Amino acid sequence: VVPPPGTYYAHINLYYDAVAVVPTSNSIPLRELGNLTTQADIDLSVKLFASVPVLQWVAPRKVLGGSFGAGTIIPIGWQDIGVDVSVLQQLTLPDGQTFQRGKSFGLDDNTFSFGDPQPFMFLGWNRGSWHWKIATLMNVPIGAYDDKNLGNMGFNRWAVDVHGAFTWLDPKIGFEVSSNAGFTFNGENPDTDYRTGTEFHAEFAFMKHFSKQLQFGLVGYHYQQVTDDSGAGAALGPFKGRITGLGPSLNCHFDVRSIPVSTSLRWYREFNADNRPDGDAVYLQAAFPLSGSR
Repeated sequence: VVPPPGTYYAHINLYYDAVAVVPTSNSIPLRELGNLTTQADIDLSVKLFASVPVLQWVAPRKVLGGSFGAGTIIPIGWQDIGVDVSVLQQLTLPDGQTFQRGKSFGLDDNTFSFGDPQPFMFLGWNRGSWHWKIATLMNVPIGAYDDKNLGNMGFNRWAVDVHGAFTWLDPKIGFEVSSNAGFTFNGENPDTDYRTGTEFHAEFAFMKHFSKQLQFGLVGYHYQQVTDDSGAGAALGPFKGRITGLGPSLNCHFDVRSIPVSTSLRWYREFNADNRPDGDAVYLQAAFPLSGSR
């Protein structure tokens, strides 16, 4: 639902905790070690906290009969990534260090930095209980990145996302159905010669509006990579990813000194993972107008 003309600020806090078990492989790419041409089991753990300001502006005049808006997302965050490697046959690293079969070693990396800014634009319409919009978002690769790190807040690649969304909300019965779906088209990371394939994503929400101040319901998302990874750095081949998440959502609305504030608390439990870690994601979001309709 596109808000009335004006300038809006939102702040999203995300905590993510996940693990992945990589099955036995004949070529394990680790940035600090090169390609390990041996058999090994890998356990991966990921912890992430991101604080994400979002600034959005909605134009006062209609465009093609709809509401035009633009804004930007600037992620700031902390990551901790750990990798445990269990050797299944003798392994010699590029520095000459040798691990015998049955031995294990671990790597750990953490970082606190800015991610890539993501400017976006959208055009939305409404008629009765229906609201719909189309939007595009671009990832600008100027955030913190080092190809020697296990974790980075920046992606070090250009990317464009195109998506469409709709909401059906009937105030009489207090029920809402919302959905969003789109594709992300990725450029190549020049430091690793790796191009992530095109990604499909879909999100949804079924919400019961108990009042104008309180809503509760079920939310979810699905991510599916639809084309292969490519480039000279794609040592694991196509490596298509997939993940699904489901969980509850609680929305609360209230005024602070006559300024309307909207908050949302969501928890997703992930499953159906393929070439992705799976775990728990918790979002806490607050939004309010800086100017315009209050």
